Amino acid sequence: MKIAVIGAGQMGAGIAQVAATSGHDVLLNDRSPEYIERGLAGIEKNLDRSVEKGRLTAADRNAVLGRISPAPAIESLDVDLAIEAATERLEIKLELFRLLDAQCSANARLASNTSSISITEIAAVTARPERAIGMHFMNPVPVMQLVEIIRGIATSQETFEFTRDLAAQMGKTPVEVRDFPGFVSNRVLMPMINEAIYTVYEGVATPEAIDTVMKLGMNHPMGPLTLADFIGLDTCLAIMEVLHDGFGDSKYRPCPLLRQYVAAGWLGRKTGRGFYTY
Repeated sequence: MKIAVIGAGQMGAGIAQVAATSGHDVLLNDRSPEYIERGLAGIEKNLDRSVEKGRLTAADRNAVLGRISPAPAIESLDVDLAIEAATERLEIKLELFRLLDAQCSANARLASNTSSISITEIAAVTARPERAIGMHFMNPVPVMQLVEIIRGIATSQETFEFTRDLAAQMGKTPVEVRDFPGFVSNRVLMPMINEAIYTVYEGVATPEAIDTVMKLGMNHPMGPLTLADFIGLDTCLAIMEVLHDGFGDSKYRPCPLLRQYVAAGWLGRKTGRGFYTY
């Protein structure tokens, strides 16, 4: 199978790596050749680490890398599936889906790795809404087992089964989820993170104390504020805004401290500062 992955950041590169490891040919696209090269370098680093740990042979590593090709432009894509893994902004995803609809072969399916945005709305800008679907991988993609499979209102049963079976073939556990804001994963996770931020904002406890409570008291492998920094505070804010706008419920109101950190450019690990300094 041939798969195009649109977006070579942490999520897109991870999806490309998993797809290629599963034997599929992958075209990796991003806004510039530099972003694509950075994504490929990250994939190579991950595979090298697997070789060092004995999980992968050098020959298998080379075979995986050989199945991934840079695709600097989205044009005349003869693929079975295109997976969009761009920034979590509706206008960006709509623009990409219009472009993919125009440039992908007629039988291609279009998937979004969105973590919160309506698949129905994204699919509606295409001439093939029955072939559009959500395929929400977890971060880091090569490690995490779950993939949320989200049907839009027009998604066909055939497209759902194709996507579900592909996720399973990639070694993931697909779970069907209805098309509501945040789906399941982020509808549950993000309010918890947001509430943890409120406890910092209100001076209830330090980030270290909050994370320790959740790790040792609730057996979470990672505290919510460490996780927020890992996800990216801008992404957390974008998802909270989708939940707040989508449900109109004040319980999803983003914490003012989260807004302030994002305005300051304190986005977490990727900028070197969030609730912790890196």
